[in-house]
Amino acid sequence: MSANPSSITAQETESDQPRVQERQQEGGNWAIATGRWTALSMSSRRAWEALSGNLAGVPPSDDRAWDLRPIEQLDHIGAQLLWNHWRHAWPARIEMDSQHKAVLDQVALYTCVAPAEAGPTLTDRFKAFAHNGPRMMFVARDFLGLIGQLTLDIGRLLRAPHRAPWRDFSGQIYHFGTTALPITALVGLLIGVVLAYLTSQQLRQYGAETFIVNILGLSLIRELGPVLAAVLIAGRSGSAITAQIGVMRVTEELDAMRVMGISHGFRLVMPRVLALAISMPLISMWTSMAALFGGMIAADLALDISPAYFMSALPRAVPMANLWLAMSKSAVFGVLIALIACYFGLKVKPNTESLGRGTTSSVVTSITVVILVDALFAVLFKGVGFR
Repeated sequence: MSANPSSITAQETESDQPRVQERQQEGGNWAIATGRWTALSMSSRRAWEALSGNLAGVPPSDDRAWDLRPIEQLDHIGAQLLWNHWRHAWPARIEMDSQHKAVLDQVALYTCVAPAEAGPTLTDRFKAFAHNGPRMMFVARDFLGLIGQLTLDIGRLLRAPHRAPWRDFSGQIYHFGTTALPITALVGLLIGVVLAYLTSQQLRQYGAETFIVNILGLSLIRELGPVLAAVLIAGRSGSAITAQIGVMRVTEELDAMRVMGISHGFRLVMPRVLALAISMPLISMWTSMAALFGGMIAADLALDISPAYFMSALPRAVPMANLWLAMSKSAVFGVLIALIACYFGLKVKPNTESLGRGTTSSVVTSITVVILVDALFAVLFKGVGFR
């Protein structure tokens, strides 16, 4: 009975695969290489993974000898693999044929260590700055242009109020303000409860439970309320503005408005900026009230401070200047969030990838700017609102 030709071919192919086996002979450890060490034999992923596993099992060491005589064929790729495995040094004892030694000698002679990558020079840093500097200037130019166009549109609104997009303006106030009340109240309430409980643990140690009114009042009304509301609005309304204007770019509505002579700034940017400038102080005050309510409940449960005492002590602990500062700061936050969202929305290219990237950049930039501006307000008005 004759053997199956396919099984014979498979056996021959299996025997040609390069491999390394470890044996104990002649009183020492020997690594014996067999098969064809050529680029063709190692071209398949299965063969390469099997050979890598074999080599990992016989790491180079001083007490291990190598026998390369069973290798049927060795090219420069196989020799380079062996030379790299030996860490660019000959083993202490090696047995091989003359033709294999000639190939290994060539590889050992011309193999060199890759040079370490040099750090950036002063010229490279200057080139990088020269590449990014104009881009930053272009962004600043376009953003200042958007602010200038907003100023002109507000002047146009004052000259001809009957031409203003009042329906868009009222709709934006509803979407940015009214629909945001539940989520801002919930988050503010939870923040107030958490802050009150954490503060009460420290104040109880020093018998200063009554000062929780001062801490909650100043921190929530002056800082946390406006910043928390601005971050929520930046993630909620800022992304919506960028997405709305970006979709108009994708669907070519912005081009149609330009052809019809309708100003993007007057019909798209100005209503959203004014709506957020009016809504943000109200949302900030609403968030602060919710946070104070949560802190008042937590103070009653944790420190036995009654709500009546909390409400009577709050006006004495927090001067009215803090409330005006918080509302002014919130109005600035609203204008900046709307301007940044409109800027990234107008810069969206007519494809969906640019739309997603622009929305993400809008939210991240808005939150970063809010925090930076809040720090600036804290430094500039550090002497305002304290008794």
